[in-house]
Amino acid sequence: MSMAATGEFKAFRIHEVDKQVQARFETLCLDQLAPGEVVIRVAYSDINYKDALAATGAGKILRRFPLVGGVDLSGVVESSEDPRYRPGDRVLVTGCGLSETHDGGYAQYARVKGEWVIPLPEGLTLFDAMALGTAGFTAALAIHKMEHNGQSPARGPVVVTGATGGVGSVAIDMLAGRGYEVVALSGKPQSTDWLKSLGASQVLLRGETNYGKRPLEAARFGGAIDNVGGETLAWLTRTVDTWGNIASIGLAGGAELHTTVMPFILRGINLIGINSAAQLRDTRLVVWQRIATDLAPRHLQRIASRTIAFDALPEAFAAYLQGGVTGRTVVRIGGD
Repeated sequence: MSMAATGEFKAFRIHEVDKQVQARFETLCLDQLAPGEVVIRVAYSDINYKDALAATGAGKILRRFPLVGGVDLSGVVESSEDPRYRPGDRVLVTGCGLSETHDGGYAQYARVKGEWVIPLPEGLTLFDAMALGTAGFTAALAIHKMEHNGQSPARGPVVVTGATGGVGSVAIDMLAGRGYEVVALSGKPQSTDWLKSLGASQVLLRGETNYGKRPLEAARFGGAIDNVGGETLAWLTRTVDTWGNIASIGLAGGAELHTTVMPFILRGINLIGINSAAQLRDTRLVVWQRIATDLAPRHLQRIASRTIAFDALPEAFAAYLQGGVTGRTVVRIGGD
């Protein structure tokens, strides 16, 4: 039954009880959602590592409680006080404080600020938008900023760390499609063939890679997209060649960075911070257009091979925290 008929809908909401995070399905009405100009009937969401941290309390993601979880959503505009959108428009929202300060996408309906809403680019479906989600947008944003800073296939191979994750796998696919030689770094030897099927020409296994300790090691890469941080990111600063760019995205391997200024002043490398959640609208529009055109991944079905029902959401988070997930998971909330 639709919200129009009952005024109520289902949502996966995160609470804090006695300083412990508790998440559960609840029945809500629009008045209980954070304010916004656009009401969206949600078709799909997805699961990012950040979603698993938020829903389980393993990471401090929410800045107020309670909130509907889910940092991403795609769906159809139900109503809009913003003249840019009309009922029936197909749209998406990623980041922008969803499931941090604002109710997110794990609900049959969402109410968001008009400034956050991105019209679904031609060539993408509502499902595709969430097969990509924050992970795909982040990968594309990293490539976009690296290329703005002079990165090109002629500069040499680009290494992608945390390669089997959502950002890593999409980045490999996008880079290979753009003509880059891609090297994947992974801790999962069983995923070697899968990574090569996405476009990696070489797979390095984390346990077999000697990171070295000198301020500068032999230059191996033209650039890097790093989802790991810590010791891995420090190694990248020592092994990326002259004028190369490193996009820093994640901290799965640690938040600290121990390095020297040598790579920056002797090789002129650039360390580019990527914050997809807070990206300005103008850049969002440009990057989503690229995702639908020159950065369109060629193997999205291979990357987003799991679709789960909304009811199955609570059981899906543990595997993310244990590092047992490859690729992307789409959550069907209303569907097409």
